[in-house]
Amino acid sequence: MEPSWINAIWGGLIIGASAGAFLLFEGRVLGVSGITGRISEFTKGDTAWRIIFVLGAILGGFVASNIWPENFSNIISESNYLRLAVAGLLVGFGTKMGNGCTSGHGVCGIGRLSPRGIVATLTFMAFGVLTVFILGR
Repeated sequence: MEPSWINAIWGGLIIGASAGAFLLFEGRVLGVSGITGRISEFTKGDTAWRIIFVLGAILGGFVASNIWPENFSNIISESNYLRLAVAGLLVGFGTKMGNGCTSGHGVCGIGRLSPRGIVATLTFMAFGVLTVFILGR
């Protein structure tokens, strides 16, 4: 098995390339929260690709967890499902409040040197570190 930092580099390269391709070919920032959050608006010509994107993300996670189950075993075995549900709701609330998520602000915003993206990313990273410190993980 490769060291985890190599997997992190590969993952970062794939995410960066995907975000760059989306901006290049669609002229849009690849913000996952914006993509998923606007599915329910049912705008003609703008809903199908969003649904396909979300289904692809879910299917990709399913396929990856079956190909490399060792990379996912700790997530399932050590998880408190109530804690995961609360965390998911808080992330969704923060994403709505911050008008974006790590992909929109962090990957695309910082990549475009957007002051708003940089400040948003620094803010949610700081609160992530604080949360981990408080919860003692």
